[in-house]
Amino acid sequence: MVREFKFKGYTADQLQSLSIETLLPLMNARQRRSLDKRVGKYMNDEKRKLREEIRLVREGKHNNKLKTHVRDMIILPDMVGLNIAVHNGKEFFTFTIRPEMIGHYLGEYSITNRRVQHGAPGVGASRSSLYVPLK
Repeated sequence: MVREFKFKGYTADQLQSLSIETLLPLMNARQRRSLDKRVGKYMNDEKRKLREEIRLVREGKHNNKLKTHVRDMIILPDMVGLNIAVHNGKEFFTFTIRPEMIGHYLGEYSITNRRVQHGAPGVGASRSSLYVPLK
């Protein structure tokens, strides 16, 4: 039996029908504070353009894959189901937004650092490597 996802008592369909004003009390304090200022500093030009592209995708006037550099955008219920490619500093990482991601930031799903895999030290890397015979 698959458990149905609920965000603070609301199903995914109910969340999509809510306006941002009624969604605000359901969010955490950090997201609530950011979204409350959406008219001012939060909704800058990049975020407005991304919201417009999301609206066009929903209407079917734009392809389904969005590319963005906006990592501090809060995932809202109307973004569920979209494929978004978020830039991590080197490349775009694509993921599909699920209902469990509501309230998180886009940048949380596009990790910026990788595990370092060091190779063998080369000649001149340290004082002891001066005495390693070359093949």
